[in-house]
Amino acid sequence: MLEDLKKDARERMSKCVQTFQADLKKLRTGRAHPSLVEHLKVDYYGSEVPLQQVASIAVEEGRTLVISPWEKSVVQAIEKAIFKSDLGLTPMTAGTVIRIPMPPLTEERRREITKVLRHDAESARVAVRNVRRDVMNHIKEQLKEKLVSQDDERRAETEVQKLTDKHIADIEALLAAKEKEVMQV
Repeated sequence: MLEDLKKDARERMSKCVQTFQADLKKLRTGRAHPSLVEHLKVDYYGSEVPLQQVASIAVEEGRTLVISPWEKSVVQAIEKAIFKSDLGLTPMTAGTVIRIPMPPLTEERRREITKVLRHDAESARVAVRNVRRDVMNHIKEQLKEKLVSQDDERRAETEVQKLTDKHIADIEALLAAKEKEVMQV
């Protein structure tokens, strides 16, 4: 019973870290990377589809993204999706190929991105702590119902706390790496 709770906690905390990691990929660091735009939704024959499903995305010369739609009719929809996004990117279309130059980041913009990073990291830490709280409540309920002994309860709570500390440390490491990347000129 307790093993199931610990396994569930491990999985849920890992998902929190993975979500934070996915959010980090969407933040612009001055370098061109396909993950910056691949999540954008494009209107494709009346339905919203991720950009990566209607075009190939490549990096050219380190600072330029090149989007090659598989159908010429989608070019306008892709441009529209890029303009609507809050990424601050300006696409340039040449026939069926869309190029997106990545402007260098200013010091002020780097600091803003760092603030966003820290906010996202705190949200991820809160999510991990919420998982811990839920699991601790379940353990306490089992103790009240006399399904586990006090020793088992304490042992399980200690293990859940160690899991929490490990996942929060993972979030901190990801945050530090991304901050370093963002502040690099």
